[in-house]
Amino acid sequence: MDRISKMKHDMQDVLTHNILPFWTDRMEDHRHGGFYGRMDGHGRLYPEAAKGAILNARILWAFAAAYRVLRRQEYLLAATRAKDYFLDHFVDPEFGGVYWSLDYMGRPLDTKKQFYAIGFAIYGLSEYARATGDRQALDYALQLFDCIEQHALDPLRGGYIEATTRDWQPVSDMRLSALDANYPKSQNTHLHIIEPYTNLLRCLRELPSPGSGRVEAALRGLITIFTTRILNPETHHLDLFFENDWTRAPLRLESYGHDIECSWLLHEAALELGDATLLKRVEPVVREVARASEKGLRPDGSMIHEANLDTGHTDDDRHWWVQAENIVGWVNIYQYFHDEAALDRAQRCWQYVNDNLIDRQNGEWYWSRRADGTLNLDDDHAGFWKCPYHNSRMCLEIMQRQL
Repeated sequence: MDRISKMKHDMQDVLTHNILPFWTDRMEDHRHGGFYGRMDGHGRLYPEAAKGAILNARILWAFAAAYRVLRRQEYLLAATRAKDYFLDHFVDPEFGGVYWSLDYMGRPLDTKKQFYAIGFAIYGLSEYARATGDRQALDYALQLFDCIEQHALDPLRGGYIEATTRDWQPVSDMRLSALDANYPKSQNTHLHIIEPYTNLLRCLRELPSPGSGRVEAALRGLITIFTTRILNPETHHLDLFFENDWTRAPLRLESYGHDIECSWLLHEAALELGDATLLKRVEPVVREVARASEKGLRPDGSMIHEANLDTGHTDDDRHWWVQAENIVGWVNIYQYFHDEAALDRAQRCWQYVNDNLIDRQNGEWYWSRRADGTLNLDDDHAGFWKCPYHNSRMCLEIMQRQL
């Protein structure tokens, strides 16, 4: 077995025996529906934890994608469970969009409209439609696309704002999390709007429906925003926070995981559009952003999270999601630009994951390892931000690519 075939085989094994069974065996909430909101790093379950839109939309995506690729009935059952719960509880029946969080019984808790979360809802629902042909899921995905285009799009300066109140009014605190700066536009939200829009366009082409032209136009606009606004032309990193007029926040932050993730998601969007002229303009940016992310690579094959150049602080934890995106990003560079060194980077990082991040006793992956090699058990094993998305997508991407 050659090394690429072995990597594909090993990733399918991790997906089917480690990642996905954890969520069906340990996280399904059979009393109140859907999935539990949290398990801490020590394996303690919190049945009364809040249920987040991000977690539940990502669960929906992961199982729908796994079913589409592997056609296993247990994945369809889990995806349908996630889809039904999401539509019944997270979708706002009065104003549209999705709630940020619910209490453990499924009642609205935080009703703000964070467009990052709506993007993930589109991602999950469009993937379910791709996997099953379900028109209800596709209709909801298109309704949520309309919510973003109507309430988040800046028609004068381009791009999308971060958040509004439940009824689409301005909100003073737009932050995605307590770790973020409070700016009206961010790289992270745009990254996770371009991602579902790409998948929605793919779905609309596979299940022909009205609306593909509007999604295609929005996707072209997002590519332009990334290449002309979010990309820093001097450093080739992605800047993170912006004013409405795209003035860059006076913060020198570098997020290596987002850089490498963007390199392949931006490329995916351009490839899906199928425009040779656009692709010729985008592909040099893809390579530039990937090269910039190399600053986060470490001799053990891993990639660190981010650095604040103003304070000198570096988050050198090896976060689970950064490693997953690092692997896909370099495999993408290898596949399309025939760069053998990129494949070596991906495989070395995969070896790091195998040796350090997979929880082979309890299932799933640890949040991170510290720079000194110790496990980080302070952060969640499953929770609002710890979901079967980055790692399951990595597995499915590598399994499906023609390498």
